[in-house]
Amino acid sequence: MTALSVNGLVVNRSGIPVVRGVDLSVSSGEISVLLGSNGAGKTTLLESLSGIIPAAAGSVRMDGVELLKLRAGLRARAGISHVEQGRTVFPEMTTEENLKVALDPAADLSEAYDLFPELRQRRDIKAGMLSGGEQQMVVIARSLLTRPKVIMIDEMSSGLAPVIVSRLMRAVRQLADAGMAVILVEQFAALALAIGDRAYVLRRGAIVYDGDCATLAGDPAHLHRLYLGDAAA
Repeated sequence: MTALSVNGLVVNRSGIPVVRGVDLSVSSGEISVLLGSNGAGKTTLLESLSGIIPAAAGSVRMDGVELLKLRAGLRARAGISHVEQGRTVFPEMTTEENLKVALDPAADLSEAYDLFPELRQRRDIKAGMLSGGEQQMVVIARSLLTRPKVIMIDEMSSGLAPVIVSRLMRAVRQLADAGMAVILVEQFAALALAIGDRAYVLRRGAIVYDGDCATLAGDPAHLHRLYLGDAAA
């Protein structure tokens, strides 16, 4: 079932088009992997979906509701959660206090600890004292506790050790398997494609690939051409 439908989305920064007529569909229970080189427009696309920056044109619908008419806070209430780059924890609050900030009345803290059992042992530690990987776990778990329909995760692996990245990837797959729709922007394409269902490649603000992850993962040369804009792509 389609959780989020994007059609003809155009986003400008300082009057310059950064996202150009993007169409994409995100389904419940699936991970949609969004790939592209630096500057391709991936973060701008996510920020427009969550309402951080306005769109110039297009449509973004969830359950038949046009989200572009809504402010960022109302989009979050409608079911979009945005895990931005930078692991934004409240450093002077404990791990558990960070989680409680986002706790939906229908959710329970045990859901966060079931996803990341590592955090249970760190529940009384100030978030600023956690490792980078643990902070990323807090941010993703906090997003889960808002009970979103769609969770967008932007470059969660940045600056983290490969073993931690693999752990986070497994958790993201768990979220999708539980029925959530996930948009994953990730620099480690191979790892993302290994857990994803549908892949999009963004180049210069436009979608140049829309297909299944397994097919793209099996043809690294094609992915390389898509990134670089080779005429044979």
